[in-house]
Amino acid sequence: MRAADIITKKRDGAELSDNEIEWLIKSYTSNEIPDYQMAAWLMAIFFQGMTDQETAALTMAMATSGDIVDLSQIPGIKVDKHSTGGVGDSTTLILAPLVAAAGVPVAKMSGRGLGFTGGTIDKLEAIPGFKTTLSHREFIANLLTYNIALTGQSAAIAPADGKLYALRDVTATVESIPLIASSIMSKKIASGADKIVLDVKVGNGAFMKNKTEAIRLAETMVGIGQFVDRETIAIVTNMEQPLGMAVGNSLEIKEAIKLLSGQGELALREVCLTLGSHMLVLGKKALTPEDGYRQLAALIDNGQALAKFKEFITAQSGDSTIVHDNTKLPQARFIQEVSSLEQGYVTAMSAAQIGYAAMRLGAGREFKGQAIDLSAGILMQCRLGQAIRRGQPLATIYTNDESRLEEAGLMIRQAVRINTQPAAAIPLVMGIVDKHGFHN
Repeated sequence: MRAADIITKKRDGAELSDNEIEWLIKSYTSNEIPDYQMAAWLMAIFFQGMTDQETAALTMAMATSGDIVDLSQIPGIKVDKHSTGGVGDSTTLILAPLVAAAGVPVAKMSGRGLGFTGGTIDKLEAIPGFKTTLSHREFIANLLTYNIALTGQSAAIAPADGKLYALRDVTATVESIPLIASSIMSKKIASGADKIVLDVKVGNGAFMKNKTEAIRLAETMVGIGQFVDRETIAIVTNMEQPLGMAVGNSLEIKEAIKLLSGQGELALREVCLTLGSHMLVLGKKALTPEDGYRQLAALIDNGQALAKFKEFITAQSGDSTIVHDNTKLPQARFIQEVSSLEQGYVTAMSAAQIGYAAMRLGAGREFKGQAIDLSAGILMQCRLGQAIRRGQPLATIYTNDESRLEEAGLMIRQAVRINTQPAAAIPLVMGIVDKHGFHN
């Protein structure tokens, strides 16, 4: 085979065979094909798209380009969860112990944040002593003992995806649904999951800006799951405002503790219980999502979810006393309220702008590998639809760099739109995609 022939075939809109895709990915991963040829192939996909069969073949070629995690010694059905990224999205911190407490093994590999989206590994590193890198032996031992283990994404998992994503990032080929879907699903499959629940975000704070695009992405990923015999469902959720009130690493740990204690932001709780209910159904611990929802709500109410969170922290060498004393989490030196200059109703909110404001305060990264301030971030004080008085707080900002307070405050005021009349509410859960298609 020749790379040039495969590029030409895709450029002209023809369907590639599984063997052609597998050969191309294998050759690129082993540095036998140069970046410029792979970039040409990616651009051909960007314009010509891929069939379902091609997308499934690309997914499996990337998934098998490195290690495949073997979880066969763990009893039960292993269900993984993935979010397409958002702002104030601490669902993994809440869902992992909650679903584990319900009896479904939670074996999760997570990443770090880049730009305005937060990374679960960064958030967990705000817990003193917490170990975010586990050996395979430690990972399996924790799963067998505690039903939960979480570690940083290994470079050996789907290395072809890492290499391709870096190339897509600099060749204007990121915004392609087949390429996005195969990237996400290759890592989920390589991570050893039996079944997969996806949280596909839509809105100004998400990668997918409108519902039509989000449903297309969800359908593509669910289709890949069907092709490779990994039952997958996707929940399409709203990201027109931060999901929780907290945006930032230690702040989101505090919010997760609050929610697991039976308090906290209702929208965040609703998304967590909805995603978790489907994880329980796939894991054969609930007959229906409604049954799963009730089980999870009960585990929060009776304290078992919080107890599992403490157990999880201790198992990974963290200080679980932070659950009752969050002053042990990183604390910012400078805290300032951002008040409203107007009166009316919050009719729109740029979640992305709020995420970028948190990044400027030190909570996120502008480039890969950048050090972050685990104490920095934003605690929102308003929600869409809320009535606001002039002088009322919109948010509280936290940082260790006093020079960033003014810029972040301005960004938050620009992100929150206030009008004299309230706007219509947008549903939080916008629908579900399963093997039967999209439905509300």
